[in-house]
Amino acid sequence: MRYNKPPLTYSQQVALLQKRGLVVHDTSKAEGYLSRISYYRFSAYFLPFQKVKDTFNPGTTFDQVLDLYTFDRELRLLAFDAIERIEIAIRTQMIYHMAHKYGPHWQDNPNIFDPPYINRQTGLPVDIFKETKKIIHDQCNIKHPEVFIKHYKAKYTIPVNPPGWMSLELLTIGELSRLYTIIKSNGDKNAIAGFFGLQHKTFTSWLHTLVYIRNICAHHGRLWNRILAIAPDVLLKPAAQWISPAFNTNNNRTFYLLCMLRYLLIGANPRGHFRQKWEALLLKYPGIPIQYMGIPTDASGILTDWKTQPLWMI
Repeated sequence: MRYNKPPLTYSQQVALLQKRGLVVHDTSKAEGYLSRISYYRFSAYFLPFQKVKDTFNPGTTFDQVLDLYTFDRELRLLAFDAIERIEIAIRTQMIYHMAHKYGPHWQDNPNIFDPPYINRQTGLPVDIFKETKKIIHDQCNIKHPEVFIKHYKAKYTIPVNPPGWMSLELLTIGELSRLYTIIKSNGDKNAIAGFFGLQHKTFTSWLHTLVYIRNICAHHGRLWNRILAIAPDVLLKPAAQWISPAFNTNNNRTFYLLCMLRYLLIGANPRGHFRQKWEALLLKYPGIPIQYMGIPTDASGILTDWKTQPLWMI
């Protein structure tokens, strides 16, 4: 089938929404929002207000959809802020443990990392250690490097790359995640993961999810009702307060992600206010259909009270 839908003006977009049953009290206001938020992006938030496709439930207003859109935006900011704090703690733990065991320039030592391997899908070799060294080298030699890199290069010539506590500051969370996966010793991996109350296999999985979610947030993707393409492993043996089995199954949904962030923040930011911020967000938008986030329900279809879960009571 050939796609032949024509572009619509803002007023035509509003008229189409009204034709489909959406109550628009202020058409100028609605047109203004659609001039700043594309209709296509906005339409992703129609789902909970349509039992029948392209037909809004009776009484649904433009402001209700807009509230859901704004809620999702603020949810992304909450997640992004949490990931920032977690990323910094992960970087710190990697630097601290590895430097004290292997020396300041541990990241340049190939003997503590797994060797290159062949990608089963492409058949091509993958050398994460070499790639990481190149990233650090390139960042140290750009036209305007970080000030601490300038200071190192002005004073030292050997080793060429700065120590780990400088070099790892040049890596993104994705690059940190890849470097962690090739650390040869499971003991080293567990020493880092243990700071967050995790075993290294689960920590590796959660790292992959953090990178994935960080990219969604950075590119302003929908988070509220997303099914996670890179789901974190289910945590079966928590070292700290966690969630009950009823909650510990929907690991590919947004609420499980929030639980994961909350758990990691126990180590990364114990005096933070993630729980309070999440609760404040729900109070700010009381009409949001949070059941789409993967919160389990009882036999009657009533949402289980997540606030009584041990993780959310500390």
